[in-house]
Amino acid sequence: MGSRAGVRWATAALGVTGLLCAVLGAVMIVLVPSLIEQQVLKNVRIDPSSLSFNMWKEIPIPFYLSVYFFHVVNPEEILKGEKPQVQERGPYVYREFRHKSNITFYDNDTVSFLEYRRFQFQPAKSHGLESDYIVMPNILVLTAAMMMEDKPLSQKLLLTLMFSTLGERAFMNRTVEEIMWGYDDPLLSIINNYLPNMFPFNGKFGLFSELNNSHSGLFTVFTGVKDFSRIHLVNRWNGLSKVNFWHSDQCNMINGTSGEMWAPFMTPKSSLEFYSPDACRSMKLVYKEAGVFEGIPTYRFVAPPTLFANGSVYPPNEGFCPCLESGIQNVSTCRFGAPLFLSHPHFYNADPVLAEAVIGLHPSDQEHSLFLDIHPVTGIPMNCSVKLQLSLYIKAIKGIGQTGSIKPVVLPLLWFGQSGTMEGQTLRTFYTQLVLLPAVLHYAQYVLLALGCALLLLIPVVCQIRSQEKCYLFWSSSKKGSKDKEAIQAYSESLMTSPPKGTVLQEARL
Repeated sequence: MGSRAGVRWATAALGVTGLLCAVLGAVMIVLVPSLIEQQVLKNVRIDPSSLSFNMWKEIPIPFYLSVYFFHVVNPEEILKGEKPQVQERGPYVYREFRHKSNITFYDNDTVSFLEYRRFQFQPAKSHGLESDYIVMPNILVLTAAMMMEDKPLSQKLLLTLMFSTLGERAFMNRTVEEIMWGYDDPLLSIINNYLPNMFPFNGKFGLFSELNNSHSGLFTVFTGVKDFSRIHLVNRWNGLSKVNFWHSDQCNMINGTSGEMWAPFMTPKSSLEFYSPDACRSMKLVYKEAGVFEGIPTYRFVAPPTLFANGSVYPPNEGFCPCLESGIQNVSTCRFGAPLFLSHPHFYNADPVLAEAVIGLHPSDQEHSLFLDIHPVTGIPMNCSVKLQLSLYIKAIKGIGQTGSIKPVVLPLLWFGQSGTMEGQTLRTFYTQLVLLPAVLHYAQYVLLALGCALLLLIPVVCQIRSQEKCYLFWSSSKKGSKDKEAIQAYSESLMTSPPKGTVLQEARL
């Protein structure tokens, strides 16, 4: 009896446990995806209570700015009309520190902020020092010459005289530090005195002087607290809903985010749009492939070939013209009228004519393409490398002697890469909370369901085994009983039968 009761209790326990596991697994399959989605939405929005808010406010990812200069090898020959020859120098690496201030939340589901940047030279990561000298075009002289191209000859001769008096030449030999962060130039002082609105530089002139210890404008973006569909999208920049640098409404639009985070739950059909104050325009990257970064699944987004294409190749870019060859963008309208062009390094993805016009350029997909690796569930960048080149269009201007016989050419000045990789404790926390935990829950729900079904399937097996045991015992006891009856019957018959005589006599003798 006790054995039968134990089996019944074991069978019941299997059934209850199996049913609970199966039900729990099924419930998790239904609820876990929505719970994970709710947690992601709660923690990626711009809100002081979200997990990503401090990451958004004080970016923990170390960013680096790597600058490569194009040292002009033959400046005198260029003035005589020969093809320019350049030599790439660098990288000169700077650690970039970012932090947001003036953070103000508004009732219309937006927040405004100023993001300040500070750069610190990293000698250990650099291939050279800031004291290295670089020969490159004199941007002030050649820009002023280009602006005087259509002016009367008398004004050109006056400018030539002024250049000669100040000792200004078409090419200059400056240190990396001076080119980056500024140098005193008497020409700039004169220009500021007589044409105060021509250049935005009040003191020293440097290609990156406006970026150090300064902000990139007042951004107002949507927080996603009330309306998740617009999370991180730029509402206004410097109070503007569109810029006025370009010649079409489409090119002047401020699209996408501020370039730090994007909407979560991406698919291969998603794209990355962001507004870049440095480029004075919105940019759009496209999906390339799925990958893994330090155990975290990512989507890689890259620049499409049409990013810097001219209007004849890609009509929507017509508003960025006047254009030269395809693959470079004229940014003179947002860079104080200087004939500056933006492109990929070494004119990668541009018309081959551009790279062929300068000796020393070697475009490479591996070395010069840009990419962003994004965690598709959260929209947070894991690894990024944005590479851009700044070039100057130069040519001889009749009447200005300093330009000599320069043949028209787009001459690269430098290219730079901004890179950042999530690492350290930030990476571990991100992996644990947003990758490992959801993965555990994802697999746990199916394990519980499978375990529950397996336990429920064991019940009929146990019952079948128990039934077979009962049949065997009954058969064994029945067989044993029949043998006993035969033995008793044989013994009874032996008693009723008289023994042989020999046996009696033998017993008597005994």
